[in-house]
Amino acid sequence: MSSHVDVVFLDVGGPLYGDRPYYEALLAAIREIRPDADEAAFWAEFEACRADQRGPFTRRLSLLFVDEDDYPKVVERGRELWAYPPESLQPDVHTALVALAAEYRLGVLANQEPWIRDTMARDGIDGFFEVWAVSGELGVEKPDPGIFEHALSEAGAPAARCAMVGDRLYNDVLAAKRHGMRGVWMLRGEAPPAPTEEQLARVDATVHTLDELPAALDRL
Repeated sequence: MSSHVDVVFLDVGGPLYGDRPYYEALLAAIREIRPDADEAAFWAEFEACRADQRGPFTRRLSLLFVDEDDYPKVVERGRELWAYPPESLQPDVHTALVALAAEYRLGVLANQEPWIRDTMARDGIDGFFEVWAVSGELGVEKPDPGIFEHALSEAGAPAARCAMVGDRLYNDVLAAKRHGMRGVWMLRGEAPPAPTEEQLARVDATVHTLDELPAALDRL
């Protein structure tokens, strides 16, 4: 094992699967209530969310088109419509997980529905993961401290010897760092295409692909 990190937690959307299926499901849910919801405006706001990394993306995108009363319905319906088709698995996942599992204990720490276990089993990657912290099973979502506390408890390792890899600066990386974990920002998916120097200064490492992750972890 690395002399600095023993357990590596990965987010699911972004690192493992493309994020677009979730947002396509959210847009479809919005359009069930607001058929005139403008797709271009939706994706423009998504890019704004990526750039500033602030606030819940789902809430920001939904409230462009629906009111507060309809917001919970949109969230629930979006989750019903959401699924990861096999082709949404990121192309670097299998090779990278083989390399990572040889050096580290791996965990899932993600805002996902319980069916994510079946999806990952379908794609042959569930067996790489020893520790699971899935919001749909726990009833608490990142960046809430509860999901990180659960992950650390299940791992049975000091926070300083755990790393979190995710594509959201506030939900993933900074939330993990508040618990004493190392924070690795994956610059794909929900991450901005051109992070600011201020954003980059707040993380322990950045990677663009999972293939870059082992070297980044070695440097922590």
